[in-house]
Amino acid sequence: MLVSEFDYELPDELIAQHPMPQRSASRLLRLDARTGALQDLRFGQLPQLVGPEDVVVLNDTRVVKARLAGRKASGGKIELFVERALDSHHALALIKASHPPAVDSELLIGNLSVKVVGRDGELYRVRFPEPVESVLERLGAVPLPPYIRHAPLADDAERYQTVFAAVPGAVAAPTAGLHFDRTILDQLRTRGATVAHVTLHVGLGTFQPVRVHEVEAHRMHSERYRISEETWKAIRGKRVLAVGTTALRALETAHLHQKLEGETDLFIYPGFKFQVVKRLLTNFHLPKSTLLMLVSAFAGLENIRKAYAHAIAQRYRFFSYGDAMLIEQ
Repeated sequence: MLVSEFDYELPDELIAQHPMPQRSASRLLRLDARTGALQDLRFGQLPQLVGPEDVVVLNDTRVVKARLAGRKASGGKIELFVERALDSHHALALIKASHPPAVDSELLIGNLSVKVVGRDGELYRVRFPEPVESVLERLGAVPLPPYIRHAPLADDAERYQTVFAAVPGAVAAPTAGLHFDRTILDQLRTRGATVAHVTLHVGLGTFQPVRVHEVEAHRMHSERYRISEETWKAIRGKRVLAVGTTALRALETAHLHQKLEGETDLFIYPGFKFQVVKRLLTNFHLPKSTLLMLVSAFAGLENIRKAYAHAIAQRYRFFSYGDAMLIEQ
C-alpha cells in the first residue's frame, strides 16, 4: 500500500489558525461508513446522537509546555522540545540546532544549564538542574503544531487543552476533545450515555511526517497509555464512541495485548480489524499522515476520500483547531 494513496489537495485558507470563539461552535460532519452517507451538523448536536447504550471515551492527557528556547554555550540558538520526562530531572527531547549538540555539552535555557547526557536515535537524553515539570511550566511554550503559523498566544494556553485534561504528559493535544465544553459533557450524561476516560500521552510522532513510500514500512513512535479497570468494565457490552484517534489506539491496544497500561506503537492502516470501537469522533487530518490512514481503516478509504472532498467543498475548517467528524461503523 502506497503512502501516496492518502494524499489530497487542501487550500491553505482551510487550515484553522485559531479556535472558534466557543469550543462547541464547530461543525460536525457525520459519516455512515456502511453506506457512505454524509450529514452536515453542528457539534452541539452530538448529544442527540447518543443514548444509554453508548460509552463516550475521552483522553484525559494534559499538554505540557514542551517547547524551550535556548542557546549553546557558544551562543548558537537552539530549541529543545521535550518528548517525555524520564524521571524528575531527566527527559527525552528533540533538539533543533544549526549543528547537533555533543553528548556532555551544556545548553542554556533561561538561567539554567541543561546537560546533554546521551542520545536515543533522533532524541537526546538531557538532565535538568530542577524538576522537569517546573522548568516547563515556568520557561516553556505551548507546543502548537507546525502548520499553525502564529507564536503561542495567551489564549492558546487554554484552548490547546481539553476541559477534562487531568494527567500531564502530552506534547500535543488530543484535538477531537477540544470541541467539548462542560455543557456538552452534561448533555451526554443527561442522555444516559456513560462518559469514561483513558490516558494516552500524545508524543512527538504526531508531528512527524511519514518518510517512506510504502505504508507497511513505517514505524510509529511509542506512546504511554493507561486505562482504569473502571473504564474497561464500563465499555463491556456497550457501543464505544472513542473521542479521538488516541483514545481509539489506547482501547484497541489494550484489547490486542490484554494490558491496561504500558507503551503502544500500534500503527492502524486499512486492513486492521477493530475489536472495541464502533464510533469515532475525530478532526480532519493532514495528507499522507498516519492519522489519515487510521480513519481510512475505520471508515474505508473511498468513504474518507468522499468525505474529505465534501468537507473541502463545504469549507470545513481543518486540523487541530478545525471542525470535527463523526464516523459510524
